[in-house]
Amino acid sequence: MMNFKHLLIACALTLPLASWAEPLAVGQAMPPLVVKDQHDQPWSIAAETRLILFAAGRTASNIAMEVLGQQPKGFLATRHAVYLADMSRMPGLITRTFALPSLREQPFTVGVVLDEALLSDFPRRDDAVTLIGLENSRIVAVDYAATAATLREALGLTSKE
Repeated sequence: MMNFKHLLIACALTLPLASWAEPLAVGQAMPPLVVKDQHDQPWSIAAETRLILFAAGRTASNIAMEVLGQQPKGFLATRHAVYLADMSRMPGLITRTFALPSLREQPFTVGVVLDEALLSDFPRRDDAVTLIGLENSRIVAVDYAATAATLREALGLTSKE
């Protein structure tokens, strides 16, 4: 019969395995993700989405904002793209007071993630926007845009746009 001490040790040994997830990779199906946008409305990755722009850090977010903030309303939809921002590491007061109000002024919708565990398997770099290419809801490419120019190119924008 297992005593409390043995149960505690067993849980401690298996806990890291339960929280460890393989990163999303080419060939995998995109898992369903339902979060809220910056207007507190439901947001998800639609079946027709071809590109996910994912910002996991401040530098990545700044790159995305530099490019997307210059585009007209509906731009991402014309590219079958969505923008997802991991804001889970940002202090709650900063998120509510500054970040979300700023995002509400943008001409595009942002999926906002406040729970770090929801995106633990997403490929990420804090210094670059993660570009996840999709076809029929399957991942066909994972790349990174570390500059605004690279992101513009990934979105099919000319240097004038």
